[in-house]
Amino acid sequence: MIRIVKILFFLLFVSGVNAQIKDSVEVKIPIDTISLVQSIDSTFLVAKDYTANDAVLDSLQSDSLQTPKMLYIERALLDSLLRPYYNIHIDSTKSNAYGRDIMITPKYRMVIDNYSGDTSYIPLPNKVDYFSKMKTYGIDTIGFSNAIELVSIKRTKRAADPVWWDHKNVIGFDLNQVSFVNWNSGGQNSVSGLFKVEFARVYEKLYTLWKNQVSARYGLNNQQNLGLIKTDDEIRLSSSFGYRKDTLSNWYFSAQFNFKTQFTDGFKDAESEDPISRFFAPAYLHLGIGSQYNVKEKLFSIYVSPLTLKSTYVFDEKLSNEGAFGVEPGERSRHELGILVRTKWEKEIFKNVAMENDLELYSDYINDFGNIDVEWILNFQFKINKVFQASFRTHLIYDNDIKIKETNEAGEVETLGARVQLKQQLGLGIIYNF
Repeated sequence: MIRIVKILFFLLFVSGVNAQIKDSVEVKIPIDTISLVQSIDSTFLVAKDYTANDAVLDSLQSDSLQTPKMLYIERALLDSLLRPYYNIHIDSTKSNAYGRDIMITPKYRMVIDNYSGDTSYIPLPNKVDYFSKMKTYGIDTIGFSNAIELVSIKRTKRAADPVWWDHKNVIGFDLNQVSFVNWNSGGQNSVSGLFKVEFARVYEKLYTLWKNQVSARYGLNNQQNLGLIKTDDEIRLSSSFGYRKDTLSNWYFSAQFNFKTQFTDGFKDAESEDPISRFFAPAYLHLGIGSQYNVKEKLFSIYVSPLTLKSTYVFDEKLSNEGAFGVEPGERSRHELGILVRTKWEKEIFKNVAMENDLELYSDYINDFGNIDVEWILNFQFKINKVFQASFRTHLIYDNDIKIKETNEAGEVETLGARVQLKQQLGLGIIYNF
């Protein structure tokens, strides 16, 4: 009798499998378990497909009929039993020894009242992940058939920093040449050259104005049958420092320093052997304090110093003994205290025609006050292109301490009074700014 019951139970089981071939779940539950629902928490549910033929073949085996080890339940029945109380998650991408992974987690937590002993079920809160897993990305190695060339990238500033320094660097060379061939009016072949440099640094920031300048000029002329003679020789150093009380004023409390001398010996003409000037003979030094009016936009400035020390140095023994350049015979220097006025104006009067006007006036308080020493330089520059430039320059000097010496008919050297000194130069050459 028991054997017949087992066969009927197995046939019912096989018919259930055939009705749900593709959507069944396997529940590993011992046969002697009393309640399916009570033990479902400890089961492993795995999807597994069976065919009717396999079930029939298994039913013919006596061992499987005597002790069946697996119980099959339809998935719809399982969902109806578990869904109200459990969260069921089936992952088809993962599998274990029984097939697809099924994760079952309870929806409620049982709570027992301490006084009454009653039980109740409280919904469990949803799981919240406060920390997300860090994602990692990889990149495959990329190969290039052609070599990669390195290039330089020029950075462009969106907002430029304020520029407090202004630079000026100029190097120029002028060349003049005159030659004659069977020229009826006569004349001598000559070649002259002039080398000039100028470096300036100007610092201007709010209340402070600091100007520095170094310039030098040296020119030679070579005439037929006369040899070389110097046409220009000058070294100048200047520095001025000014301070103003506010940014609206153009007046600065200022102090200035100026120095001037020459490179080589100077002669009256090409036939003379005795130099009339040498390096540091003379040399002029101005040092004073005062006030400066500066208008940057118009390139104009005027400096007035009521207290200026002027020093004249003659470091050549022969010229010192002769009392040249206003020093006492045998002395190497002469010092004066007076008032100095210096102006400078730069302006483009026409297109590609620039003018530069420097004027300096000085009068000594002690020695013959009111007698004014004058130095005036007027320079015109005619720009041809970026490289070539023509220039016309005049240099006027009047110094009461510089006396003119001439030889009379008897061959004696006579010392005459001071005279106006004038030098004019016209040249065409190249100029380089950097």
